Amino acid sequence: MALLAPLFFLTALIYAAAGFGGGSTYTALLALWTDDVAVIPVVALACNIVVVSAGVWRFAREGHVDWRRIWPFFAASVPMAFVGGLLPVPRVVFIGLLSASLFVAGLLLLWQPKARAGLPPKPYPRWLEPLVGGLLGLLAGIVGIGGGIYLAPVLHLLRWGSPHAIAGTSAVFILANSLSGLGGQLAKSGSAFGEVLAAHWLLLPAVLVGGAIGSLLGAKRFDPHWLRVLTGLLILFVSGQLAVRFVALL
Repeated sequence: MALLAPLFFLTALIYAAAGFGGGSTYTALLALWTDDVAVIPVVALACNIVVVSAGVWRFAREGHVDWRRIWPFFAASVPMAFVGGLLPVPRVVFIGLLSASLFVAGLLLLWQPKARAGLPPKPYPRWLEPLVGGLLGLLAGIVGIGGGIYLAPVLHLLRWGSPHAIAGTSAVFILANSLSGLGGQLAKSGSAFGEVLAAHWLLLPAVLVGGAIGSLLGAKRFDPHWLRVLTGLLILFVSGQLAVRFVALL
């Protein structure tokens, strides 16, 4: 744990500056660290909650969260995140799903689409919001990625709102999914849940401090572009390693 803690601290700092929780990188680092797939979503979701809570508070306080507008995303994502955490997923399926989700997350970190100021929102069917929310919630509960890293690019492409509004919505989305997914993991694991957190307790204060610093830097318009690029490359590397492991398990 002493080796992972500094990496989790840096991850929390980078992601909190952009309003995210860091679940994709936590899962990547844990996948390199352990072969116990039951550990990965529990620790990643717990770290997400610790990091993104401060971001949600900051964005809400500054008026960047429109609660009446964002609820359709959560109507499906919260129950589906619980279902995802509750599902008993075979090891080979978990490794394959984690590899694929990390691959997409790595590409999104490298891409980093930006909102186009002054352009009107793109029209889209209203059922798209609960559909996207439900799919990302299910993924969050299973593998431990809160879903904000996927939701934000979708909102940017739809020109859904300002960068701050999208970041605030993504932060709330991560927090809600992580809480629900962790609840599902608790219901599934029972006493083993507490043992996992106790064995990895050092990571929680590491992400707490890193997230607090990152949130402050984000508020001061710190742009960790190249750090995100390096993180994206790390995630793609881990995704490749997991893909090799997945093929070996078939």
